[in-house]
Amino acid sequence: MKKRFQIAPLFAAGILATTVLSGCGDQPQQGQQQRAPQVDVITVQPESLELSTELPGRTAAFRVAEVRPQVSGVLLERTFEEGTYVEKGQQLYQIDPAIYQAELASAEAEVQRARAVLRSSELRYNRFKELLQENAVSQDEFDSAEATYFQNKAAVALAEAQLKNARINLEYTKVNAPINGIIGRSNFTEGALVTASQQEPLVTINQLDPIYVDISQSSKQFMQLQADIQSGRIEANESGNAPVRLKLNGLDFNQQGELLFSEVSVEEDTGAILLRAVFPNPDNTLYPGMFVRAAVSEGTINTALLLPQKAVTRDPRGRPYVMIVNDDNKVEQRMITTERAIGSDWLVKDGVKEGDTVITSGLQKVRPGATVQISNSASNEQQ
Repeated sequence: MKKRFQIAPLFAAGILATTVLSGCGDQPQQGQQQRAPQVDVITVQPESLELSTELPGRTAAFRVAEVRPQVSGVLLERTFEEGTYVEKGQQLYQIDPAIYQAELASAEAEVQRARAVLRSSELRYNRFKELLQENAVSQDEFDSAEATYFQNKAAVALAEAQLKNARINLEYTKVNAPINGIIGRSNFTEGALVTASQQEPLVTINQLDPIYVDISQSSKQFMQLQADIQSGRIEANESGNAPVRLKLNGLDFNQQGELLFSEVSVEEDTGAILLRAVFPNPDNTLYPGMFVRAAVSEGTINTALLLPQKAVTRDPRGRPYVMIVNDDNKVEQRMITTERAIGSDWLVKDGVKEGDTVITSGLQKVRPGATVQISNSASNEQQ
């Protein structure tokens, strides 16, 4: 019996000691829960931002010339190398000129004959004019001589026109390049019979410097841009045509182009508007038909509000929002409207204003209404 009463006090003392130790262990944990979480923030400040939009495009030759013969005949010679640069006026083909040389000689002879006939009728006309004044010939005889003179004068003009045409046809036996550019493959070889204004071209020449880029932009984006410019939110480019940059296979093209015009109609199938830009292409890096990405300058927003993408969260419905720290260091949830991504930032159209303090990190530790502590590094950045 005595042993039982001796053990009880020791057991009670052990329970008391355990309770004291447990209480001491809980105190630090409760203090940690009550401590306000630290967060990184930024202060929203407006800045000047030049807007550009990246759109798909396709290259097109600045000029395209499909070379066709203007006279018929047999090709005697091809005087160019396929795939090389040719200059305007350079001879490309020689068509057999024999027939046209004969026609030229005949036309020259006809001019000489017509001039001889005209000279004879002119002398007779002048003589009858003097005799008429002396009443030595009748009025009918004079009128006949006058008519013959003017007919022969017209015959000379006709013969001279035919001579000029014969010379042109002979010149056309030399098929020359109408523009500067890169010449393609020849569709005809020596010995082929070609005809004037035939459907298939002899060869095609493309002028590649400069070169066009045709860009497609949705009509909705185009109308929104015009509305922003009219409202004053976006300041339009004042330097004339808007500058354009190109990306080719993910790499920046080293030449800057400019926007020339936009179509006045919308494609029914795609709802897109065609924009055309022109680019220098001195090294012939771009060829017609290539797909590219074009960054078209739209203008400048002088009071743009940018937020890091990591500061923006989306609710279950996909709507973007941010966490704001108010003057009492309490967290507020603010719904925003984002317009587009600018690098690693969002361009915000509505929802925040200048001076707002937006949480950028530590979002997983906060909720609306909670008190937070701004980290020292964030405070230094704001200062």
